[in-house]
Formats: sequence, C-alpha cells, structure tokens
Amino acid sequence: MQETEIKGKSLNELSRLCHRIAVEKGFWEKERNIGEALMLIVTELAEAMEAHRIQDEANFKEEIADSFIRLLDLCGGLGIDIEEEIYKKSTKNKNRPYKHGKVC
Repeated sequence: MQETEIKGKSLNELSRLCHRIAVEKGFWEKERNIGEALMLIVTELAEAMEAHRIQDEANFKEEIADSFIRLLDLCGGLGIDIEEEIYKKSTKNKNRPYKHGKVC
C-alpha cells in the first residue's frame, strides 16, 4: 500500500480503506458479529495499555493504530459517517459542564 493512499485522507476515506482491506483479508466473509468486532477493539486497546505499562513506545503506537483501524473498519462495514458522528458528539460535549461533574 502506498503512503500516498493513506496520508491526507479524511476519516470517512480511511474508514472505507480499512474496511476494504478487512474485506480483502476475509474478515467480512459472513455477517460480522458486532459484539466480537467491538471486543477486538477492546483487545487492541488492552494491548496498547500493556505496551504502555512496559514502556514499549513502538508497540504502544502500533496498538493504538490497530485500535483505530478496527474502529474505522467497523464504521466502514456498518456505513457509519464517522466524521458526522464525531462532529455531532463534539458539539454535544462542548455544551456540557466542566468535567461533566466528574472528579478526574
């Protein structure tokens, strides 16, 4: 895959790209179990946490990237306009109180 195929792309374009690759690699041969797909995302984040814990910066970055790739693939597979959803949620968050009433 060429670097130019990825750099400068919108989130929706990356979503379509990640989904296309996942389809090509057989991850969508049958109807995708959304719960399993979400748990794979959680697993990638857990792997990032472990890399952070042992201070393996290169692996930490890779696992964060894996998390995004799996999220974007899921959005692509479900036809979610992630840019619109992020915009709507960010607008909602902007109008929330400081720290949403939470301590941390």
